[in-house]
Amino acid sequence: MIKAVFWDFGGVITSSPFESFNRFEKENELPLDFLRLVNSTNPNSNAWAKLERNELNLDEFDKLFHKESSELGHSVKGKDVIALLKGEVRTDMIRALRKIKGNLLQACLTNNIQPMGKENFEGNVSASGKHDEVMKMFDFVFESSKENVRKPDPEFYLRACERGKINPSEVVFLDDLGINLKPARELGMKTIKVINSFEALSQLNSYIEIDLD
Repeated sequence: MIKAVFWDFGGVITSSPFESFNRFEKENELPLDFLRLVNSTNPNSNAWAKLERNELNLDEFDKLFHKESSELGHSVKGKDVIALLKGEVRTDMIRALRKIKGNLLQACLTNNIQPMGKENFEGNVSASGKHDEVMKMFDFVFESSKENVRKPDPEFYLRACERGKINPSEVVFLDDLGINLKPARELGMKTIKVINSFEALSQLNSYIEIDLD
């Protein structure tokens, strides 16, 4: 019996940052998906992973990302990549959040970075601070930058279940990255890869007794 819905944030509740990455690459004559290549090289110990575990400040990330991207053939400043993370809220996902709220446990599980202040970055890419009204619809928010562990580490999901006082088998988890879904599925969660809102919500509707149409 499903008792909880766990949601990723960027790429699920909001549009994918990969769309912004691709626009940046085109504008700066970089190979397609170059930024994803940088982020997927040494994925547990690279600049991006360390930032999401809150092991680097913005200046340290900026320098390390620049070094890593340069080693892969194209120099990109880390701060330029951070500026691409803002996403547009998907209204159909928000409607689903509202319908589920109060009926099932609902949580946001996000790899994110801590607020940095306007002196460093215009805006806030911490999930809990960026969309306050949206975040109020979750019973809790589980953030990599506060827990010092990130997806796809199985410990991330186990801690989230412990926070919610539920078993993994009682959870449906939505994420836009297969690499994040695999360990959740191996722990016993039902998983949904979000490619578009319509298909994702249709699958979610098959798992829970709440009409999301």
